[in-house]
Amino acid sequence: MKEDGMRIYPIINHRNRRRVPEEVDVRLWVHAGFLQLHEKQFTSITFPLQDLATYLASNVDTSCFQIFNPNRDDIYSAEMLFTPSREHVIDYFTSAVRMGHVPRSSKPEGHTKKMNFFKVGKAFTLVDMPGYGYRAPEDFVEMVEPYLNQRPNLKRTFLLVDGQTGIQKEDNIAVEMLEEFGIPYVFVLTKIDKAPKSVMAKNVLQVQNFIEKNTQGCFPQIFPISSLNYSGIHVLRCFIAHITGHFQGTS
Repeated sequence: MKEDGMRIYPIINHRNRRRVPEEVDVRLWVHAGFLQLHEKQFTSITFPLQDLATYLASNVDTSCFQIFNPNRDDIYSAEMLFTPSREHVIDYFTSAVRMGHVPRSSKPEGHTKKMNFFKVGKAFTLVDMPGYGYRAPEDFVEMVEPYLNQRPNLKRTFLLVDGQTGIQKEDNIAVEMLEEFGIPYVFVLTKIDKAPKSVMAKNVLQVQNFIEKNTQGCFPQIFPISSLNYSGIHVLRCFIAHITGHFQGTS
């Protein structure tokens, strides 16, 4: 059983601290420099699904792996939205009474109790919500469900699933709620650096099969990510920029 349940990240239309893989020079992660990565390294970091596809049988349909498939220029353009400046401020605030803390993942997992808001300039707001599960706050239903169901400018909801385990029985709670409310959502597979590639490939297929058989409002492409080596983060950010109408893309 996952201790933190499924995390929910709504995107409302209107600095991240990066940890760089040891094998990649830090200068390559500075916007334009990132585009200088050679093709194999760029693909491995940016599109982990394509890398995982090599571990699947040849008869497995991987067409849903590249529904959203931005190129280097697309990713660079989208990254600018996540870069703070004097004209483009990225603010953080929380629904908690106490404000004297900086935004960070809860430790231990499952201890996020309030909604945390990240306002990305005038473009959109990211909302970090508590996860489902036995460690969910007592007022979870009263806090989360009305917010998701009553926000007219809610663009998309991201459901975070542990990549080491795949979808668990309790995760159906979030899926059923979003399907009932008719809220469009996306699966994000986290911690992909913590499991062997063969296990990750198996869990990707499990989630993909779940989407095909049990959902109507879910985007068919999964977004695997790692906060450790930043794999998949750029394409996920690019997708956020796209769905909020701030980036159309060229591919």
